[in-house]
Amino acid sequence: MAAILESDAAQPAFTARHIGISAGDRATMLAELGFGTLDHLIDAAVPAAIRSTRRLRLPQPVPEADVAAELAELAFRNRVSVPMIGLGYYPAITPAVIRRNVLQDPAWYTAYTPYQPEISQGRLEALLNFQTMVGDLTGLAIANASLLDEGTAVAEAMMLMRRASGSSSRLLVDSDTLPQTLEVLRTRAAAIGVEVELIDVTDLLPGGEFFGLVISYPGCSGEIRDLAPLVVQAHERGALVAAATDLLALTLLTPPGEFGADIAVGSAQRLGVPLFHGGPHAAFMAVRKGLERHLPGRLVGVSVDAAGNPAYRLALQTREQHIRRDRATSNICTAQVLLAVVASMYAVYHGPAGLTAIARQVHDHATALAAGLRAAGHAVVTEHFFDTLTVRAPGRGAAVVDAAHEAGLLLRLVDADHVAVACSEITTAEHISSVLAAFGATPCAARQETAGGLPERMRRRSGFLTHPVFHEHRSETAMLRYVRRLSGRDFALDRGMIPLGSCTMKLNATTQMEAIGLAGFADLHPFAPPEDVAGYTRLIRQLETWLAEITGYAAVSVQPNAGSQGELAGLLAIRAYHRDRGEARRDVCLIPASAHGTNAASAVLAGMRVIVIASQDDGAVDLADLEAKCRQHADELAAVMVTYPSTHGVYEDGISRLCDLVHEYGGQVYVDGANLNALLGVARPGEFGGDVSHLNLHKTFCVPHGGGGPGVGPIAVAAHLVPYLPTHPLHPDPRRRLGAGTISAAPYGSAGILPIAWAYIRLMGDAGLTEATKVAVLSANYLARRLSPSFPILFVGENGLVAHECILDLRPLTAATGVTVDDVAKRLIDFGFHAPTMSFPVAGTLMVEPTESEDLAELERFVEAMVAIRREIDEIAAGVVAVEESALRHAPHTTAAVTGDEWSRGYTRGHGAFPTGASPDKYWPPVGRIEQAYGDRNLVCSCPAPATFES
Repeated sequence: MAAILESDAAQPAFTARHIGISAGDRATMLAELGFGTLDHLIDAAVPAAIRSTRRLRLPQPVPEADVAAELAELAFRNRVSVPMIGLGYYPAITPAVIRRNVLQDPAWYTAYTPYQPEISQGRLEALLNFQTMVGDLTGLAIANASLLDEGTAVAEAMMLMRRASGSSSRLLVDSDTLPQTLEVLRTRAAAIGVEVELIDVTDLLPGGEFFGLVISYPGCSGEIRDLAPLVVQAHERGALVAAATDLLALTLLTPPGEFGADIAVGSAQRLGVPLFHGGPHAAFMAVRKGLERHLPGRLVGVSVDAAGNPAYRLALQTREQHIRRDRATSNICTAQVLLAVVASMYAVYHGPAGLTAIARQVHDHATALAAGLRAAGHAVVTEHFFDTLTVRAPGRGAAVVDAAHEAGLLLRLVDADHVAVACSEITTAEHISSVLAAFGATPCAARQETAGGLPERMRRRSGFLTHPVFHEHRSETAMLRYVRRLSGRDFALDRGMIPLGSCTMKLNATTQMEAIGLAGFADLHPFAPPEDVAGYTRLIRQLETWLAEITGYAAVSVQPNAGSQGELAGLLAIRAYHRDRGEARRDVCLIPASAHGTNAASAVLAGMRVIVIASQDDGAVDLADLEAKCRQHADELAAVMVTYPSTHGVYEDGISRLCDLVHEYGGQVYVDGANLNALLGVARPGEFGGDVSHLNLHKTFCVPHGGGGPGVGPIAVAAHLVPYLPTHPLHPDPRRRLGAGTISAAPYGSAGILPIAWAYIRLMGDAGLTEATKVAVLSANYLARRLSPSFPILFVGENGLVAHECILDLRPLTAATGVTVDDVAKRLIDFGFHAPTMSFPVAGTLMVEPTESEDLAELERFVEAMVAIRREIDEIAAGVVAVEESALRHAPHTTAAVTGDEWSRGYTRGHGAFPTGASPDKYWPPVGRIEQAYGDRNLVCSCPAPATFES
């Protein structure tokens, strides 16, 4: 024991492991900047008016082993029963090869959204598999690369139908829709003036105009209805039809596309993704041909690279919020890539025959249960079903549910007289016997013969998943190698720095990640009874309390499952606040010209009008223009949305005046938390004037980006906005069931990854979080100083300093030489780097954010690469080489390019592939530079035939 204690005592504190810059290197960096201490640097960079006057009141940090033990204890407090609740959430078996080599592999979970496609071919292929799977199963032409959850996917379908089908503001919705979906839909519809009318789909459609119809197939009750005649009626009336559906059921049922639905949406959770107490899960949307340009989220397509070889890339909607802003199709920036990859790999693992066998097993168990219940005299209300039964139990509903709970099963109490039971992949004959016993029926009744619950006329006849990728990986060896082959094509944080400005790509420590796989966190249904989730409840309350303390606000809700949804929740809170004060007319949202594109898109979804505030030449918000527009819209001003530090990477000293001005004219201040990594422990938005903020746990608090999701976007509010935090009809706390509205399908959004952020705060504490902020600022300023002789820094704040990121201005060099930000970004791949953020917030620039996690050696390696690139640009400027013949324009260099028989370029193969010298650890991009326009002109968004890749 003494030896163990001695070993523990020798371990460095987690803060020292998280922060990459050593004490000695800090001194070197500070000397370069002309400061004696880190505190002197922060004093010079951060305006005194916004500095916090006290330390954060957080628990003292504890070692990694203690945090792991605390998380295990919290997980143990959760009672893991067998969920048979349904409502869109089903226990599933994640094949071990996928769990270990995707969910738990940093090569997958530390990657960023594939905006740089040449170094993202692995997950782009996995996402194309996802799109192909969804398109095949739904019978529709094109599917996107995931959405946030089923509830928000239905809301996105509503908006798509309204954009595409006319000017009516009336939406008809199947009354047998999931309750959480209805509430998300109502919340979103109310904000944009859409009337939601519930209908019985067994009747004729009501009179009057409507732009869309949402149907559920199967319904919440489990009932499967023949909806084809209803679809015909809707189309005859000029409306579009969206079907909320179940991918596993569609292996047996006629797909929505075959009976005329224009759109299909739902969740892919039951395809191998853990329950995670409600999320994160990959939702989906598929559309008929002609609607693809209305699709929200991301869409993976097939293009070609410079050599004419097939290559994958994001198509159409890439970064559309930055381009279209308040006219964007959606405010969703990224979605649930990691979970979409898991679901797609589940389909690759099982193939069509395996998925069909699982579906038949699920249905057979439901059929056996129906037979047993009917034999015992119970009325099964559901006539035609896949997996879910609604059973009449007059006056005994609660007693049946309680009896099942005692036996370790969770059933759904529909009302006092009805109970619903949902079968799943993990359902066994023993579970069926236990359910029968809870109803007072004899288990032997389950063995009686009975006809299936699927109507013959609605059985699937068409094939699906015919592409070879869903047939070639049946063995464990083949599957493992396929997963590894794809991950090996990508560049993630496990390979090197990802210096994306505004994205905060920093360390996701393994200790933080381990707990999410514990059964007590991974295997809980979101609507499990409160007494079963005591551990989750405690963790979430602690996390919300800590986040409120860190930000200086009164309360926090973790329900929003993405930054975009946090933005929407915050703006809806502001709208509700004004409405309750009798000022519903306040609908103007002021947004700086430099803001993230999702800000404007979110404001429109909240029913606001966007007015743009000008920027000064130094990048700061033009306070004179702000005041003029506040005065102009004094009676209509709802809010200002401002990112702090600004999207220009600067601590603007006018933030206090901005807040005062907006408050003076009756508006609220929304401080976007995108750059919170430059504030923790240094300044608190709730103290310097903010009324509401959303946070990005997937940035500031080390939840990994997952290649483009999952994320978590909690909303933090001042005391007067607390009554307007998100609510949920099935929230475990009855006080949070009615009120401002529902943002996400699950009460706690992506609850399954909240332990990651909890662990980060618990490990770091006040001192660690504050030190991380200061080092992030140090690293950014060090890079700015080292790179400024080669690339001008576009914006600086007080004392010539930046915040946690800096913008390199390439526009003069582009004008002089023709070298573009794309050229530099692709050339950085040859040096072994992911590119910084391109052309945001200013076109023709690169925004660099090193974070606190990278060490000085990696920062210097990046400097060396950028300086070398500047030398190559200078050669072009001097006429030594034409830009079209340069290594910059031909980058990135693949193995095929540098080992081919022909080489006619004006530089050596070695210079192209090894610009800083040969290295055994070099990352080789699998494709050359991708032709973006070709992919949009020739839109292919499902798996191409294998012959496409033949040389």
